[in-house]
Order: sequence, then structure tokens, then C-alpha cells
Amino acid sequence: MPESYVPKEAIGHGDGGTAALAIGAAESLERAPAAGPPPGGEPTGKPRSLWSDAWHDLCRNPVFVVSALVIVFLVVIAIWPQLIATGNPYRADLSKAQEGAAPGHPFGYDTQGRDVYTRVVYGARASITVGTCATAGAALLGSLLGGLAGFFGGWWDTLLSRLADIFFGIPVLLGGLVFLSVVTSTTVWPVVGFIVLLGWPQISRIARGSVVTARQNDYVQAARALGAGNGRMLLRHIAPNAVAPVIVVATIALGTYIALEATLSYLGAGLKPPTVSWGIDISTASTYIRNAPHMLLWPAGALSITVLAFIMLGDAVRDALDPKLR
Repeated sequence: MPESYVPKEAIGHGDGGTAALAIGAAESLERAPAAGPPPGGEPTGKPRSLWSDAWHDLCRNPVFVVSALVIVFLVVIAIWPQLIATGNPYRADLSKAQEGAAPGHPFGYDTQGRDVYTRVVYGARASITVGTCATAGAALLGSLLGGLAGFFGGWWDTLLSRLADIFFGIPVLLGGLVFLSVVTSTTVWPVVGFIVLLGWPQISRIARGSVVTARQNDYVQAARALGAGNGRMLLRHIAPNAVAPVIVVATIALGTYIALEATLSYLGAGLKPPTVSWGIDISTASTYIRNAPHMLLWPAGALSITVLAFIMLGDAVRDALDPKLR
């Protein structure tokens, strides 16, 4: 194109011709097709929320994937143990007491001639039930009390803090021995109730701190200025933004509660026979560890894998939900 070329739209129009050229260029830019994603990057679009971003990170975290698969497997066998164990955990044959592995019985037999493999599989039900129910109860109670204390403050906050200090001062094992020694029930619910009783103060403090932090955000102040009630601010604005730390603590606590149930059962104050429990089997096998170590190793290994899986899951969830770790 020659250097002396002048567009016909600008001839004879002075400054107006220049303005017309600028407007035409702007219109051509507006009509330009959208650029594709940057090389090696993801398509640009609506930004992900905290939860979708956390889920995206979790799916790419091998620690989360492995621990989640282990937990799903444990939950499945806790609900349907007969899928992988066709025997009866209560069936005893004293002629095979303390024998090692045999065809069809890979974990051997215990002191009463019961199949260790079947008892290990059925023992997952009690541990998963206690851990899940205790975590759900402690999380709901602690979140409710801690959230209300953090939102309203005042005397309610002071009362809850002093009440939590009282429960924090109770030794867990000693309290379990005293509380559960007078219980004659053979179900899991007394153990669940005790764990909830001593587990809610920790979650309540986490929930209180999260609510106090979220209450100071601008969007909460704007909602209050627009006339939103306390219930709407708690449910619509504060709770969704304060629940992440509670989920992290509850996930890690679930593994701790399973270990606590096994410890109490080992000491004779937790679950009681005829309930099938890893803690009960470990307590029974500890006396015969030299003559029949397989009786102790298999239930102890199952307990360790379960607790480790939940703790690893909690660590992965914490890394995904904590913005400071990004």
C-alpha cells in the first residue's frame, strides 16, 4: 500500500474523519472472534468457587484419591461384610484354636477357634459406625453452639467458653473409663454419646473463630445494612463461608475417634462382647502375642490402615480448603 494512501472516509472531513476511523476500528475489535485458550492453559470462563476449586485440587491429589478409595472400600464392607467374608464371626471350633493360616482361612484362628479373617471384616462395621456417628454428632453440636456464640457474642460467648474449658479439662481415657464402666449396653451408642460429649468443644472453638472472622467481612455488613435478619445472615452468608475449617477438623477427628473407640474397647470400657470389634480382638490377642501373633497383627493392621486413611483424607481436605496453603 502506498504511503500517500488516505482512506476515502477521512477525505474532506478533518478531525471528524479521524474520529470515524477510530470508531470503525473499535467496532471491528468488538466483532472479532473470541480468542482461544492460551497455549498450555485452561479455557477462561466463569471463575470457580471455593468448593469447586477445592474439588478440582482434590481430584488431582494422589493422597486424597488413595485414601478415599480405601475409605469407600471400608464403608462398603462395613455395610455388606458378606461380600468378601462368607463365614460367621461367632462360629467357634476349639480344635483349631490359635492355628495359623489354612485354606479358606488366610488369617488363621483365635483362642476360641473363630476365623480371624471373618472377624476382621465384620469388625469394620463397629469402628466405622462409631467414628461416623460420633463425628457427625460432635460436628453438629459443636458447630451449632460455636456458631451462635461467635455470631451473638456477649454472655452467651462467655458461658460457652467456660463450659468448653470444663470439658477440655476432663482426661479422655479416664473419663471414658468412669463414664462407660457403669454402662451395661452392648451397642455402640454409649461409646458414641461419650465421644460426642467430649468432642464437641474442639469443633465449637473452630466454628466460633470461623464465624467471628466471617462476621467481619464486607458482604455481611452490607447484608445487615440492607435489613437482613440474623437467621438469613447466618444461613446464607456466614455459614457457607465458615464451614470449611469445621469440615477439615471433623474429617481428621473421625480417624481419631475410631482409634479412641478401639482404645476404650481394649481397656474393657468401650464396646463389649458379643459385639465384633477390632479393639476387643486386640485386647484378647495381646496375651497370646508370642504363641499366636497373627491374632494381634491382622486386627491391629486393619485399625491402623483405617485411622491412617481418614487422617490422610483430612490432610488433603485441609490443603484444598485452606487458602493460606495455596
